[in-house]
This record gives sequence, C-alpha cells and structure tokens, in this order.
Amino acid sequence: MFQIQKITLLLFAVLLSFSFSACAGDNAGCAENGIQSGIYTTHFDGLERTYRVHVPAGLKKGQAAPLLLLFHGWSGDENDYLDEPLVREEADRRGYILLAPRGIGSEAPDGRNNSWTFRGSASGLDAEGADTCNDDLTRDYVYPSCLDAGIAKNGCSWTHCQGKGADDVDFTLALIDKVSGKLCVDAQRVYAAGSSNGGMFTWELAQNAKSASHFRAIAPNIGLPHRGYLDTAPGDAAIPVLLTTGTLDKTVPPGAWEDSHFTTTTDGDHFYYTSATAITRAWASSLGCSTKEAAAAVETGLENVDCRSYCNTDPGLTRVLDCRAEMGHDSGYSWTWGLTLDFFDQHAER
Repeated sequence: MFQIQKITLLLFAVLLSFSFSACAGDNAGCAENGIQSGIYTTHFDGLERTYRVHVPAGLKKGQAAPLLLLFHGWSGDENDYLDEPLVREEADRRGYILLAPRGIGSEAPDGRNNSWTFRGSASGLDAEGADTCNDDLTRDYVYPSCLDAGIAKNGCSWTHCQGKGADDVDFTLALIDKVSGKLCVDAQRVYAAGSSNGGMFTWELAQNAKSASHFRAIAPNIGLPHRGYLDTAPGDAAIPVLLTTGTLDKTVPPGAWEDSHFTTTTDGDHFYYTSATAITRAWASSLGCSTKEAAAAVETGLENVDCRSYCNTDPGLTRVLDCRAEMGHDSGYSWTWGLTLDFFDQHAER
C-alpha cells in the first residue's frame, strides 16, 4: 500500500513538473535548453544563413525568458550588437535571450554588403512610385539579385532581392520558431531592435501582416522608412515603438521636431526618408493618441537626450516614444541600449 502511494506521488510530481515547464513560456521548447551562446548556421530559401545567440547567464531550464532579435546595419553582421560588452551584460542582468541574425549580401549570388530588405529598399521606389533617391547624386549600390529578378527599377535600389524580395520577414519568423524550439521563450515577449538598415527592417516587421502579431514592441535605432511609407501595424496589432535617432545624422536624418516633410541624406548620397515626426505621429494616431498638439516632453532620466511623445507622457506607459540626441549616424549604445530595454520592460504586458 505504501509502495503504491509512493509511486502515485512520484507520478504526480513528474506530471506537475512537466506541466509547469511546458506552460512557463507557452512554448513546447520550455522543457529544454538546447542552445548555448554561440554562432550557428541554418538553411533557408536555398541559402545557408548565419545567426548568433546569447543566452543570459543563469537562465534555468524551463524558465521562460523574453526574446530580443537584433538586426545589424548595412554591411554589418551578427556581431555588431553582441560584441558590445554593455549589450550582453545588460541583457544578462534583465534575463533577455538575444538573437542576432546576419543579413544577405556576402552569400552568392550577391557578394555585396549584408543587408535587410524593407519597403522600397529593393525596388528603389517610394510609396507614390517615385524614386527613393536622387539617382544622379547617389552611388550605385544595386545588388545582382535585384537586377536579375527585375525588381530594381532604378539606381536607388540598395538592398538584396533574394527569393521573393520579402524573404527577410519569412526568415525572421522561421528563426524565431527554430530558437523557440530550443530555448524557453516567452511567446508574449518577443521584441525587435535594429540599427540603421536593421532599424529600417524593424519597421517592416511591425508593418507586415505576416510578422506584426509576433512582436510585443520594436525599437528602431537611426533607421527610418523610405519616403511615404507611413504604414502602421495592421489590424489590431497595437505595437509600441521606441525610435532613437541623432540630430546630426547626415545618413538618415530625423528632421526637425514637428516637421513631417521627408528628409534627405547628405553624406554623399541623396536618399529620401520619412521624418521621425511623420512616422511617430502616424503610429501614435493608429494607437488612438491625439496628434493635434505638439509631442510632449517625456522624462527618461537621460542627460542630453530629448524624448517626446504624442501618447501618454508617463514614461512607464508611453506607447510611441521619439528620442533624439546630438550625435551623427551612430548606434549610441551608451544611452540607446538601456533605454531600449527599459521600454521593452515597461511594455512586457499586452
């Protein structure tokens, strides 16, 4: 009798343990820790793709953790973010799994700088069908894949055109699934951040109907959509956004506060981008925030950083935050990284 009770209790404990482990992150991968920090490869759309994972120190088996995808800038790679000690240390402190994939470019047939494709970047056309740059004053960055596929409409095309031209979104979703099957990812806390070209791609992830619902919030850094692409998150996907830019940036200038006119690159090229005010105003309006008045100041505790919002100005609740510092086309990790994780932490709940 005692032996039967003992077996029953043991079976109950095993079932209870399995239930807790499997439900911890609403993900079947919560029962295992199958990936360690390191660089990995996978095959997608006929190409070998590279990505780097950073697992926070002390992450326990079955412990659900937020997942933050990091997208490098044009010509960068999976090490851009993760080679920064500040990035890894702060992620460890807050318990974030970091996932940094490499864009396409160095792989055949492009052989060009690694990039991410978003609206207008491969075609060279803005939302109205006009050129996304002054072709006469901009260097030719067109990738062979864009020429071969007939996607590049002019010399303003500057990102890859592998697959259907939108495979970066599909690849991102496949990579989330892959990593979530190996680590205990909290499916309700998946975020995206990126710098420059990578920041532009984070807008695409939030605007695209295939991917928007997968992300809790995004944080584009020194990256804005091409002129006229003011789409917001589709349907009822209310995605908070933190935008960080440099007021001295000549590559992707944010424009002046409350100026919704498009901006122009002045670093030797002449690309056209939406202004920071135009995109954050559109995003705030889509979330039900009034944009009749100028964006109000939001206190973040950061010196020499000007943050404003059309939404609630309580920094713990602000859903669309536009922060600018006196810097050029620089990631500014010393102030942008902590602010980014603060923003994601504040929007942990849907």
